[in-house]
Amino acid sequence: MNPSDADPKLDIIFVPARTDTPVGSIVLLHGWGANHDDLGDLVPYFNLPEYQFLFPNGIFDHEYSDEGKMWYSFTGAGELTDLSRAQLATSREVLREWVQSLPDSTGIPLDRTWIAGFSQGGAMTLEIGLDLPVAGLIVMSGYLHQDRPKPESVAPPVEIVPGTKDDVVPIVAARSSRDKLTEWGIEVRYQEFEMGHSIVPEVLDVIRAFVTK
Repeated sequence: MNPSDADPKLDIIFVPARTDTPVGSIVLLHGWGANHDDLGDLVPYFNLPEYQFLFPNGIFDHEYSDEGKMWYSFTGAGELTDLSRAQLATSREVLREWVQSLPDSTGIPLDRTWIAGFSQGGAMTLEIGLDLPVAGLIVMSGYLHQDRPKPESVAPPVEIVPGTKDDVVPIVAARSSRDKLTEWGIEVRYQEFEMGHSIVPEVLDVIRAFVTK
């Protein structure tokens, strides 16, 4: 089965490994208003040729962009409304079921599958990944939902990579997420960069080291 066809609810870009026997899978979740093409251009720069990449599209159309997608909507103040909470619940269910189905479609077990996300995609990474037996979670300029409950089982290790000059997701959100995850007993690796709401080459180096540790 082509991993792109694993769930009809998700529009997925699948980038195969450049080897016959992939070492692992990396799922990348885009941010609010972007789409699965947004992070796809980064594949060569990850320098992980033995890994296959999967880029799911957000399941909701963005309110202000014809091509943009989102996992849930925001208000102007960034708070969750009843609508956005319902959308979050739907995205959480769809993404979780899809990730759990990946071993059947890719041949790669969950313990060799990483979930990564940028901005809202980073929030969704924590939302679904803390309860899954995956290899690790990577949060780029993202955050932990404030009402996200503590995982009931042992959570995978988390790499958080925020920007100190981020004017979209402030650095305090990343530090708060780090502190809460650490309080829950989760292994957290944390490294700040002097950058805005973006992904600089040094971030990709950190991710590569985390995945290939």
